[in-house]
Amino acid sequence: MNYATIKKFDIANGPGVRVSLFVSGCRHKCKNCFNREAWDFNYGAPFTQEVADNIIESLKPDYITGFSLLGGEPFEPENQETLAKLLSDIKKKLPDKDIWCYTGFLYDSQLLKGTVGNFETVKNMLSNIDVLVDGKFIEELKSPDLLFRGSSNQRIIDVQKSLKTNNVVWLEGVWQRKMGSGNIYE
Repeated sequence: MNYATIKKFDIANGPGVRVSLFVSGCRHKCKNCFNREAWDFNYGAPFTQEVADNIIESLKPDYITGFSLLGGEPFEPENQETLAKLLSDIKKKLPDKDIWCYTGFLYDSQLLKGTVGNFETVKNMLSNIDVLVDGKFIEELKSPDLLFRGSSNQRIIDVQKSLKTNNVVWLEGVWQRKMGSGNIYE
């Protein structure tokens, strides 16, 4: 697996200050994607154990809220195994850090139905993700007022509650709030 970039002080892709990994490879090819260069699976640099260790080290300071995983597409079959291990390692070593993941795949009709790559690996990934922003970016539904998502079709899902209830549970408060309007966890 290759990765496009790592942002160690990201404030755009989840609440608080975050460490964000942008992986390479995406077949969705959404119109006007903000990260078009990361569509190419060969773009960027190889993801090594040294890179994974660096991410975990970067997550340790108290001012870092959590980890965000973006792309490219994290759930592309070529990326799943490496990312499943990384997510598991983060949760084991830093259980107080939340994990957000952005995907163009739909949580309930694709990821949970086993239509994307290795179903056991996908389930492993989801078991370590706290919040999933799902759905392809749709240019016609784009709005700068949306918090932590690019288009209004995208959902901000509380993955752990969704897994427990076997229903899609939106992260409370986030989906209806606009930028700068207060505590997203109200």
